[in-house]
Amino acid sequence: MSLQGRIEDKSAKIGVIGLGYVGLPLAVEFASKGFSVVGIDSDAKKTASINRGVNYIDDVEDSKLAKAVSEKRLSATTSYADIADLDVIYICVPTPFTKNKEPDVSYIEAAAQGIAAGLRKDQLIILKSTTFPDTTEGILQPILDKTGLTVGKDYYLAFSPERIDPGNQIFTTATTPVVVGGVTKKCTELACLVNQQIINQVVPVSSPKVAEMEKLLENIFRSVNIALVNEMARLCDRMGGIDIWEVVEAAATKPYGFMPFFPGPGIGGHCILIDPYYLSWKAREYDFHTQFIELAAETNENMPFYVLGLIRRALSHVGVPFQKAKIMILGVAFKKDVDDTRESPALKIMEFLLQRGVQVDNICYNDPHVSEIRVSGVSFNSVPLTAESLAAADVVVIATNHSIYDADFIVEHANAIVDTRNLTKNIKGSDKISKLGAGTRF
Repeated sequence: MSLQGRIEDKSAKIGVIGLGYVGLPLAVEFASKGFSVVGIDSDAKKTASINRGVNYIDDVEDSKLAKAVSEKRLSATTSYADIADLDVIYICVPTPFTKNKEPDVSYIEAAAQGIAAGLRKDQLIILKSTTFPDTTEGILQPILDKTGLTVGKDYYLAFSPERIDPGNQIFTTATTPVVVGGVTKKCTELACLVNQQIINQVVPVSSPKVAEMEKLLENIFRSVNIALVNEMARLCDRMGGIDIWEVVEAAATKPYGFMPFFPGPGIGGHCILIDPYYLSWKAREYDFHTQFIELAAETNENMPFYVLGLIRRALSHVGVPFQKAKIMILGVAFKKDVDDTRESPALKIMEFLLQRGVQVDNICYNDPHVSEIRVSGVSFNSVPLTAESLAAADVVVIATNHSIYDADFIVEHANAIVDTRNLTKNIKGSDKISKLGAGTRF
């Protein structure tokens, strides 16, 4: 039977390389639709957890994963040995950048080498990792072509960027439209077909490069608009008497021509922080400098420094020297109600505190979704959020506005508060609060 036929009757075997926030939900979704799925990850703890039917990603239903494993439709391994047995292989590996803000595609290259060792005719490879234009055809395809097989004839290759929004209960893997760009027309057709088995809407485009650039545009659009409101937040703080949060909410009443974005302590998650640098690096190959895009990225990266200034201001108000201060961070996930700490600005703030002489024992955090973290090589465990723990801190920094946080309780028991997320918006007249983008109340 052809690959198309195997996809249509669900006898095609699906492989997912990289079992993180993108790969595991994808694997579970295919398994729940009746496909046989094999996950591959270099982390033996993850593969062992999956094989026990134990979930570790908030966006995946525990029972859904456990059922897929118990019914032998989902398994995981650290080995590429059985690549030849798979019909469709998704690559969902990380794409970080180096200290010099250059793309690190080593995970993609490693996955490509693992696939190439077992590549056979009539297999479909789909790259989902966010990356720069020409990664699919310029990096992945040459590795696969070295096998002697021809793309579009012997094997098929496409790029279909992930659109995962951790914690979003409305737009999930199944309900979020995806874009697909294949190296050839047949590649696109097959990649669309397999995605349609689990995703409600699939949008084909003319090439992998278009799909790769489209993904960057999505996230850079957000980066630029967040940078705009972050810069205005700092101006409102400087001017005094203007609350940027109130300004944005007022502007959002306009029914056309405006989309609300809100300020914060910095950009977190994988894509929005990293994507501008991926594009700027690639643009230099064409003697083009993405000045506007890079400026936005720099503006967002500078926000943790601004928060550090707010902390110093709050400590001055309570009369405590900075290096002797006891500081409590509320929320270390990069967004509310998730356990994802990737590139979290809260971790950057803690790093800055340590670098500037605040003692390790004087820094603590609470996060109901994250039990432990490491910052600058130091391990921290989440402490209980109690009246006593709040009162013990000289300043409490609200870095993530988890739904469970009770603003009234926090304000009642804290000595001073730096609110970077507008959690205390409904509390009026308190001289304890210094809010990002609203000027100090001290």
